[in-house]
Amino acid sequence: MNPVIRKLHEAQLRKDLPEFRPGDTVKVNVRLQEGEGEKVKERIQVFEGVVISKKGRASSATFTVRRVSFGTGVERIFPLHSPTISSIEVTGKGHVRRARLYYLRDLRGKAARIKRAGKAREEVDIAVAAAGSSPQA
Repeated sequence: MNPVIRKLHEAQLRKDLPEFRPGDTVKVNVRLQEGEGEKVKERIQVFEGVVISKKGRASSATFTVRRVSFGTGVERIFPLHSPTISSIEVTGKGHVRRARLYYLRDLRGKAARIKRAGKAREEVDIAVAAAGSSPQA
């Protein structure tokens, strides 16, 4: 790639975004403009759901977030480095074995849940390993 084009792409990248993967639950704060002309108001709308895919690299990267709203599945595709995204907050880590979680579209209710991953699970594994290796009297 041409060095000039590479510099332009790097200038467009945001460095304030957290690390997240498919299966994680995120809150995406999106800036919306309401009204026209001089009566334009800007507000923040929160979209919370499970990340079901991440695609692309660099400035063209996107991610898809899915949530169920009033019994209907809603998916939204966000450009990762878009200026309309105010912030992204990771509210939960999920443990999945796939990079694309499109199979969640066909699941309903408890079947659509994702295993939670985090420190609590790791601490339990460490405690079990420590208890198993200690000599018993």
